[in-house]
Amino acid sequence: MLMNISFDNRRGLTLIELIITMSILAILASVILPSAQMTIRRTREIELRRELRLIRTAIDDYRKAYDQAVADKKLTVSLNKSNCPETLQVLVDGYDFGGAVNYKKKFLRKIPADPFNQPKPGDEPKWGLRSYKDEPDSTSWGGEDVYDVYSLSGETAIDGTKYKDW
Repeated sequence: MLMNISFDNRRGLTLIELIITMSILAILASVILPSAQMTIRRTREIELRRELRLIRTAIDDYRKAYDQAVADKKLTVSLNKSNCPETLQVLVDGYDFGGAVNYKKKFLRKIPADPFNQPKPGDEPKWGLRSYKDEPDSTSWGGEDVYDVYSLSGETAIDGTKYKDW
C-alpha cells in the first residue's frame, strides 16, 4: 500500500492575510490612541478643577472663621491685614484666631499638587497666588495674603481656555 501524502492541506497564514490583519490593527490603534490621550487630559482637567475648588473652599472657610473671630472680638481689625491666610501653609498648619478656638483650626490636610505643574519629589506644590490687593488677572503675588490661587501651567484646555485663567 502506498500512502498518498498531500501537502495541499497545510495550516497557517499567508503573507496577504498577515498584512491585512496588521493593517486593521494599525487602523484601530490610530483611532484608539488619540481617544486615550484625550481621556487622560480630561481626567487631569477634572483633577485640576477639584484641587482649585478644594483650595478656594479652604481659603473661604478661613475667611469665615476669621470674620467670626472678629465678630466675637477675639481678634482686632487691622487696616493693613485682610481676612485671608498669609500663605497656603497656614491652611495646613492651622490658626487659632486669637484664642477663638482652643486649638489651631486646620483647613487642609496638605497642599494639593497642580496636575499640570507637578512638583519634583521632595518639593512643595507650586500654585500661582494672588493677594487681596492684586488685580484679578495679576500674574505676580503681592505677598500680603492669599486671596486666590491659579495654575502655573501655560497650556490650553480642551475648551480653548488657559488653565491659568480657571
